[in-house]
Amino acid sequence: MPWIVLIASGVLEAVWATALGKSEGFTKPVPSAIFAVALVASMVGLAYAMKTLPVGTSYAIWVGIGAALTVAYAMATGTEPFSLVRAALIAVLIGAIIGLKLTH
Repeated sequence: MPWIVLIASGVLEAVWATALGKSEGFTKPVPSAIFAVALVASMVGLAYAMKTLPVGTSYAIWVGIGAALTVAYAMATGTEPFSLVRAALIAVLIGAIIGLKLTH
């Protein structure tokens, strides 16, 4: 169960990071509210997972999932440029996250 919560928290990290960018300095209420809710839920989930899982592994996986999904979403929506090199580096990041899970 802690792994599922950790993965969901990593997804929520991507949600709050994206919403933060779309909030334009907290001047847009809907993205700002999404940011706040996703941030709190993500942190609560991370804290729950860290009760059972190692702190370093949990944090690395949480950040890795959030970063990979945030960049992938930005590239998919055209906010950031797509390149094969960037896609390959995201794949390496995902591979490292999987490796951390498998070596736990």
